[in-house]
Amino acid sequence: MEQAIVGYHRDEEGHWVAELRCGHFQHVRHQPPFINRPWVTTAAGRQAMLGMMLNCKKCDRGEPADRLAPDHPSSEEA
Repeated sequence: MEQAIVGYHRDEEGHWVAELRCGHFQHVRHQPPFINRPWVTTAAGRQAMLGMMLNCKKCDRGEPADRLAPDHPSSEEA
């Protein structure tokens, strides 16, 4: 199911994770040549992609919304 990106945060390893409108999280890594998302590497790039639709497989499976760990820094909009 297609869901819009509404924010971002970093995981424990420092990778960017998109926060989707549905409440699920999805990694948005830039690891060429396998994954080419150069927009992830800058705040301006991430900001420009707010609202972009991503396929949420967790929605397709009917999974509950994701949650950040209580000790995790709050989400970042970009």
